[in-house]
Order: sequence, then structure tokens, then C-alpha cells
Amino acid sequence: MSAILSADDLNDFISPGVACIKPVETLPKQQAQENAYEVTTEDKVAAAEAPPASISLTDCLACSGCVTSAEAVLVSLQSHQEVLNTLDAYPELRLPWTAQGESLPGPSDGKVFVASVSPQTRASIAATYRVSETAATNMIQQLLSGPAGLRSGGANNSGFAWIIDTNAMRQAALVAAADEVMESQHTSDSSASRAEKPKKPILTSACPGWICYAEKTHPHALPHMSRLKSPQALTGTLVKSVLARTYGINPENVWHMAIMPCFDKKLEASREELTDIHWSPDGVDTERKGIRDVDCVITARELLMLAESRDISFPQLSQKPLSSQQRTPFPDPKLDRFLFPSRSTANGSREAGTSGGYLWHVLETYRAQHPGSQITIQRGRNADVVEYTLVDSEDAAILRTARYYGFRNIQNLVRRLKPARASRMPGAASRLAGARKPGAAAGSAGGQNMSDYAYVEVMACPGGCTNGGGQIKVGDVGALRGSGIENGGDQQVAPQQKEWLQKVDEAYFSSSDSGSPSASDTEDEGVEDVEASSINTTAKSSANGDVEMEDAEDGSVVGGISHSKIKDIFSHWSELTGVSTDKLVYTSYRKVESDVGKTTTDVERVAGLASTIGGGW
Repeated sequence: MSAILSADDLNDFISPGVACIKPVETLPKQQAQENAYEVTTEDKVAAAEAPPASISLTDCLACSGCVTSAEAVLVSLQSHQEVLNTLDAYPELRLPWTAQGESLPGPSDGKVFVASVSPQTRASIAATYRVSETAATNMIQQLLSGPAGLRSGGANNSGFAWIIDTNAMRQAALVAAADEVMESQHTSDSSASRAEKPKKPILTSACPGWICYAEKTHPHALPHMSRLKSPQALTGTLVKSVLARTYGINPENVWHMAIMPCFDKKLEASREELTDIHWSPDGVDTERKGIRDVDCVITARELLMLAESRDISFPQLSQKPLSSQQRTPFPDPKLDRFLFPSRSTANGSREAGTSGGYLWHVLETYRAQHPGSQITIQRGRNADVVEYTLVDSEDAAILRTARYYGFRNIQNLVRRLKPARASRMPGAASRLAGARKPGAAAGSAGGQNMSDYAYVEVMACPGGCTNGGGQIKVGDVGALRGSGIENGGDQQVAPQQKEWLQKVDEAYFSSSDSGSPSASDTEDEGVEDVEASSINTTAKSSANGDVEMEDAEDGSVVGGISHSKIKDIFSHWSELTGVSTDKLVYTSYRKVESDVGKTTTDVERVAGLASTIGGGW
């Protein structure tokens, strides 16, 4: 059991009637417990019936009171069965429409179905069936949009019009993250349009398990949070805002499903901040319910359950891409080229990691501005705590950053961020003078105070997003392959799991272009130098498969991503919708107050939530 699950950490967010965060409707009726506040595993409390989405301690990392019973209902509502129910309930709006601005042909009560797929999910599928990531991508497309997939059955033969690789919006997020860090380094700059800037060090906000944990247990970390939306949220906002503001399609008639590596992404999709109210011009002055930018999130395992529910053999699906006749272009040509590049977008280098590469891109952006600089890497107390420092030719630090993965390490991080509490005892000031300062380097990577870091990449999963709770587990691989692979005894489980994660990581990194600059191995202990590579790239050596030849002369290309092109996309998006970039790209976070001592019960809160379901909630 993780160190985060301790008696001191328990609060009202895990109610006495809910063991951990199992969906409330699946718990045994009137089952007595010796200790009403005991946090148990799913082995101790058996479900009365099969839940729509089974969540256990090993699946959802936002535990120890971070998930309310109401949120557990939201999680359970987002499942593969919900996808099937929606496809059967609404006919598909046929695309493309006849002309820009005209109404869509087809029934007015239909929906445009859109799916976005994370690279970690594709890697999990690829490793499971021993295929390339490209083949896994094609198989997913065949399932969601091909004639032998979901369109072959159901009440309406509905399928998904677009299957979007979230790597497109990930690149946009990386550019925005680098700009956010640079803006934070210039605190005197009053030209920024956003009222709030994150405090130093900036902490990544793409991991919803980490956000959930911070909002409910460590609100002192919120001023440090990046205000940037995750690629999942950005994709939903882009599709729905453009279709609504430019082509007159009600956001309620666009149903966006995301396929993600962890269950916590379901909680992110349920956030009130990620609805059309926050980007719609009339959103501030209306009391209507918001339409979510992401309507449903399923995981890699639930994707396979989706196929099984329709009697579709996933491994038998074609590994070839959909034909051009089966592809529906996005209505705006510029965004169509951005969302669906001619060549697939690579996931990034090994140095960038498996969680999007936020920290690495920030470092590369700064390195591009300091010719001759190098990145030094130093491990901390374990492999999931690493310090990265950009140094000049004289080894002077230009930028300090760090990586903290896993809740054990996150606990140390938030402790070091917590401001010191002033004592009221006489003589306390003199005693505090010799005490360890807040943010001191106990167990840190390089002996640095937290204030020395400009940026910290924080992810809830040890090892990164390829180790998400929704990924296919090693124990399920044998059955999925039909090869009868055995798990072995308890002593063999840990090394088997480690080997399996390595295979998933290999599948994730296999998408990198063979012509890309080779990723250096950084597995050795101690401090290492990563030689500065050429920032300007050609189409052959680019990490971005859509980079054109003229980008070799584009001085804004960093790690294969053209900053100028991404900023042009942001401007074009804003012009199409008439909404400011700040409203489209950035979000906010808030402290979640405890309900201890309040009269509202868990049952009343869940009932209130259930009454709001519908119209996007």
C-alpha cells in the first residue's frame, strides 16, 4: 500500500459508506465494517454486480480522500457502455456539409462523433498485440470509424467522423508551456493579458490525479500550477468551439470521446472549468448548464471492451489506414492540416519521457536561445526524482528544472512548497533562524531549494503516463493474445510488470522517426551531459512528421516543433471563433473545501449531482 494511504490523511472525501472510491451503486448492501473509516482494497469488499467501470486502488491514483462519492458517480458514468448507449441513441450527422455556414444535412437531433486518442493508449495496444504503434493506430481507427467496426452494428450504424491524435494538441501545449515559463521569469512584464501568472516554480497541470490531490489536500500548491489546459481538454475545446462559433453546430450536438491512459482523466473531463461556458461569449452572463468539452473518457482496457460488446475481434481488425474516401476532412483546411498531418506525429525522444515531454521542451527552448549550452541530469533519491539544469559553457546555471513522478515523491514536493508557519512562542524568531527553511533540499535531487527551480514536471504515475491505471495490465495480456501466458508466482509478478512496462515504453518511443537525432541513453547514475543538437531540422530528421522542408530555415523550430506555426494556429483559432486565446487555451484551479461539519450528506450530494445529469452533464 502506498505511503499516501495513512490514517492521518483520511478526511470526509472518502465517506464511511464508500470503501476507497468504488462506485457507490456497486457496493454490497448493508455490509457491516468493524472500522467505518477503514480504507480497504477491492479484495476485502466485493461488488454486488459488475460495475460499468471498475475502479480500484491500483487504477485511480487520486486516492486518500481525493475523490468524492459524487465524483465516483461521474467516473462510473463514463464507460464503454456509455459510448454504446450514445451511439445507439443518436444518429450520426453526415459530413461534410454542403457549404460553409449552411446547416448540416441529416436529423437535427443527431450528433457529430469525435474521438481523440493518446499515444500512451496506442503504445499499450501495440505492446499487447505485438504490432507497431502505427498498426495500433490504424486498428483503433478501423474500430471507431471503419466499415468493419462500430458502423457495422448498433441501432444507427453510427461511428466517429474524426479520430484525432492528441499529439497535435500536445505540440501546441508544449509551445504554450515554454512561453508560460518564459513569462514567469519576467515578473515585471505587465503586458500579459492573463490576470494571473503561476508562481515560481511552475508545476505541470496535465495530470488530473495530481491536480485532484492538490486542490483537496494541498491548496498552497495551486498558485504554482500551470494555467495551461491539457491536450485532452485543448482538443475538446478546439473542436467544439470551431464547430459552434464558425459553423453553427450546437456544442451539445458534438460528442467528444477521449481514449486516455488513466481513469483520472474522467475526473478532468468532469471539471466545471472545462465547459463551453468558459469560452462562449454569453457564458459569463448565463445560468445555463455548461456543455463539457470532453463528454466521455475511456481507457485502453475499456476500448477493447467496447469492441467485445459489439462482437468485434479487435486483433482481427485491419492494420491498414482508412482509405481517403472514408476520411472526412475537418471543415477548416488549415486546422485540418494541423489535426491530421500528412505523416504521423512522433511521440518524442527518450529524454522527453512518456508523459508529453513538457519539461524537456522547456529546456530545449531555453537551450535554443543560449548557443553552446548543455543540459546536465542528476538523479535524486529514486529514478522518479530527477533534476535537469541548463548550464552555459562555464558551467553556470541558466535554468533549473526537476521531475517528480509518483505520489510518494509528490508528497515530498508539496511539503517543500509549503510556507513555514510562524511560531507565536517567545524567542521563536531566533530559533527559526537556524532551522531548515521551507523548500529545503531534504531528499531532493541536487540539494536545491524549490525556489531555485523554474519548472517542475509532476505526474501521479511512477514512471510516467505509460504506467497509467487504465492501461492494459500484464495479467490480461495472455488472455487478450490467446496465448495462455501465465503470471507465475508472487515473486515473479514484480519483475514481470517491470518487463511489461518496458515493452510499452518501447512501443511508445518506436514512433520516433528513424532519421531523428538519436536519443541518448540517460539511464546511468550521476550527472550526465546531453550534447546540444542542432535546433533547426529538416523534414527527414524532424520529430514532427508534418514539418516541411522550409522549416530547416525556421529559427523557431525546437525539437521538431515550429513555435511560429503553433502560434499561428492559436491566432487562427481565435480569429475563427472570435474568442481570445486566453479563454481557449488556459484554465483555472481552485481550493476544494471540506464538508466536515456541514449538514449535507453524501447521499444528498450524489442525488443533487444525479439530478443535473443531462445537457452535457
